[in-house]
Amino acid sequence: MEDVVKILHTPIIVFGDTSLDLAQLLYVALFTFLGGLFVVVTTRFLRNRLSARGTNPDVVQLLCRAYLILGFVVLAFIILDFLRVPLAAFAFISGAVAIGFGFGAQNIINNFISGWILMWERPIKIGDFLELGDVKGTVESINTRSTRIRRVDGVHLLVPNSFLLENTVTNWTLVDKLVRTSVKVGVAYGSDVNLVRTLLQQVAKDHPSVLEKPESLVFFDDFGDNALCFDLTFWVHAASEGGLRTIRSDLRFAIDQLFADAGLVIAFPQRDVHVDGEILVRSSGDGG
Repeated sequence: MEDVVKILHTPIIVFGDTSLDLAQLLYVALFTFLGGLFVVVTTRFLRNRLSARGTNPDVVQLLCRAYLILGFVVLAFIILDFLRVPLAAFAFISGAVAIGFGFGAQNIINNFISGWILMWERPIKIGDFLELGDVKGTVESINTRSTRIRRVDGVHLLVPNSFLLENTVTNWTLVDKLVRTSVKVGVAYGSDVNLVRTLLQQVAKDHPSVLEKPESLVFFDDFGDNALCFDLTFWVHAASEGGLRTIRSDLRFAIDQLFADAGLVIAFPQRDVHVDGEILVRSSGDGG
């Protein structure tokens, strides 16, 4: 037993007037593990309580992230105090390390700061539907380094936070979910254009997702090569492109049915071929 005690109290690390034995290192390791576990568990408890009260997800993310970082900082200072490490010396060393680390990790630091800006200013929130070039998707979480977006095809995409601040991003739901969209249709020449307008207005009025205000509009868009072109423009509340596609599909089904019942023909590409009969007669005579 005395040998074990002697081994535990044998100095292992010595710097200046301070020495650390095995028992102290084991104590520090155990305290670090339990302290870190406490911070993580209480952070999760805080997140669950705030979510249960219906707190905005972005506020929950911001508070939990701040609490987690603060908890680990306090834990680090407690450990340094136990090890009797002078904070002035530690500040000098940490400053030198921070300068070197900053040059080598500029992108990481940039994304870290950008993440805090996103959570604080909230130009992009959890649940927003974003369009980044050819990519469209819903924001699921804003993390320290990157933002996780679920694309419309279900694939998850990790976007660096700095990219969202430095580039043009279309946020469909920044202020509200009010979106304008349209359905185009072409009818055969000779159709009753006033009847076409009436039926398109009826289709928009009958769909439950189409808003009465702002009012839906029907435009006689063009005299096309093969059709009279109309454009039905309307407003809806939609949080994603998938919802818009569903509404437009419903309207097209209804338009096809109403036009068929009214005897209106939806135009399709066609060409008129004119044959010179005199040339055919001459060719037939030469062959005979």
